Amino acid sequence: MPMRYAIVIEAAGDNYSAYVPDSPACIATGSTLKETEEPIREAIGFHLESLRADDLPIPPAVSRVDYVEVAA
Repeated sequence: MPMRYAIVIEAAGDNYSAYVPDSPACIATGSTLKETEEPIREAIGFHLESLRADDLPIPPAVSRVDYVEVAA
């Protein structure tokens, strides 16, 4: 069954960096948003494979991402 993890992608100067709040070991960078999404997806997959291989628990996907409006 596929799991759905929240990711955060931030501008970092001339590139982008990404991380997974529910799995802090997963990070990635890329030159564009699209080039950042694939490596973070791969990082999550590799991390989950490693946890399974070591018979460790898989972190639940509990973080929620949303936006709020504030007066400018």
